[in-house]
Amino acid sequence: MGALGRQFQQDGFLVLPGFCTPADCDQLMQRAAGLSASFDYSGQASIFQTNEQSRTSDDYFLASGENISFFFEKDAFDQQGQLLQPVEKSFNKIGHALHDLDPVFNDFSHQPQLGALAAELGLMHHVIIQSMFIFKHARIGGIVDLHQDASFLYTEPASCTGFWFALEDAHASNGCLWARPGGHLTSLRQRFYRLPGGGTAMETLDPTPLSDKGMIPLEVEKGTCIVLHGLLPHYSLPNISGKSRQAYTLHTIDSRYHYPADNWLQRTSLPVRGFGAALV
Repeated sequence: MGALGRQFQQDGFLVLPGFCTPADCDQLMQRAAGLSASFDYSGQASIFQTNEQSRTSDDYFLASGENISFFFEKDAFDQQGQLLQPVEKSFNKIGHALHDLDPVFNDFSHQPQLGALAAELGLMHHVIIQSMFIFKHARIGGIVDLHQDASFLYTEPASCTGFWFALEDAHASNGCLWARPGGHLTSLRQRFYRLPGGGTAMETLDPTPLSDKGMIPLEVEKGTCIVLHGLLPHYSLPNISGKSRQAYTLHTIDSRYHYPADNWLQRTSLPVRGFGAALV
């Protein structure tokens, strides 16, 4: 493990400016815009809300681990359930298999630079379990509540590590990430899992509430990579500005560890690959 790995173990996150080129960022945003424009909206919407995910989970969401699926912001609709603006400007995110099924996102997600970073962090056995394109559209980009990524990508022992790429400048006004150095040195509070009869629930592992005390805004420029420990509590506030805060994320787990069969995200038809694998 190199110096970056030691810093990561100490702080629970790393901020790496200039990891992606502006051209890389623009290409991912253009591809996401193209995918959004091709979405066939028939009036049925899957809405993503971190604070109500158990209640709002549906079959579309539960199948998204092996698909390119679209999720709306709750504030994209009026009281009658009609979209307030064009459909492509109403999405919260696209997930969760972009890195497997789309050539542009595959190329970015399996670049040698990422494999080298993972190796420096001591993550040689990690594989990509999910990917998300997050829009955080101007004025409707919603809050992402305080959470730990390992709640949603649970392994025994915990191994989830996230790679968050700022495709645009991220500041407090447009909903940047917030975290506290050393905040990962704590227990996992919850686990999100599938219920036997359908739907999902949140299991309490430690009833101690997560605290946002001492958290700082991770304000970064376009092209920055932020690496997030799975136990690190973090959140983002609503985008109240007139500018979007687009980002792309990859979440990885250690392939040697137990991944329960009742985890919400399951992969049965697609292989789970590391950073260096080619597109299937």
